[in-house]
Amino acid sequence: MAEIIDTGKEPEAALARACAVLADGLPVAIPTETVYGLAADATNPQAIARIYEMKGRPRFNPLICHVSDFEMADQHVDFDPLSRWLAEAFWPGPLTLILPLKADSTVHALASAGLDTLGVRMPDGFSRGVIARFGRPLAAPSANTSGKISPTTAAHVEADLGDRLTLILDAGPSGIGLESTIIKVEGGEIHLLRPGGLDVAAIEGLTGKKVLRPETAGAIIEAPGMLASHYAPVAGVRLNATEASPDEALIRFGGAALPGEDAAALVLDLSATGDLSEAAANLFAFMKQADASGAATIAFGSIPMEGLGEAINDRIERAAAPRGGASS
Repeated sequence: MAEIIDTGKEPEAALARACAVLADGLPVAIPTETVYGLAADATNPQAIARIYEMKGRPRFNPLICHVSDFEMADQHVDFDPLSRWLAEAFWPGPLTLILPLKADSTVHALASAGLDTLGVRMPDGFSRGVIARFGRPLAAPSANTSGKISPTTAAHVEADLGDRLTLILDAGPSGIGLESTIIKVEGGEIHLLRPGGLDVAAIEGLTGKKVLRPETAGAIIEAPGMLASHYAPVAGVRLNATEASPDEALIRFGGAALPGEDAAALVLDLSATGDLSEAAANLFAFMKQADASGAATIAFGSIPMEGLGEAINDRIERAAAPRGGASS
């Protein structure tokens, strides 16, 4: 089983041990403000391959590379002025930018799935210190078996990947609880590839530009989380439920009871007060709890599409998608 180090109690030991494991070409589960990531040296093809193998992730699905500062980012990607503006405004934080790879970047092509672009993010919190100490970008998808529910605690990681990992860094529950928002600037326009922990309205408010949504989701895999079926529990998923059945676990929003919930296998409320930030932070943990209840189906009540509701709805729609194709 994996060694678990509490970053609050043993920060120096956590940093030193993480860097040693990463230097050996092995993945480390690291805490970020979004979700827990499965991190490995983005310049080491064997280390990156271990991420794919550990997750069971398709090789055509690119990885986000995490940097500690702008100096590290500038070594590997080229910023256009608009992308630089966004990065300076929202880094460190839950924003990933898809940027052109520099010809002399040492990030291995396996991390970018052979694309000439790279997803780059500067995380907040303890993970940023790990990257700074290690001195190289870390490729870090979510620390879970591919296609399944993303982890927001060290315990989630241990339950899923603990028998395959050497080290898990535990910094408590993720503060945001949703993966990063992924943006690509092209032709002076801002394109949303994946909604996430940064509200699109904040980007529009800063730039005065409308963020463009894709007409056909998942047509070209340019970034993580674009496959139709993703974040999937074992149980089936039912959306926009207006009532609950006895064999279902109900996850609702806003505190209002739904008909039939007294007989449901489990009832959880993402935010009884209607706070979308609280709902985002609770989403994956509640999905795991509902899945563990043994219910045949997880029914989700309606969640507003405004603000972070867009990202929450994106995740549960992908969780409900048919699972016959490739997982991510």
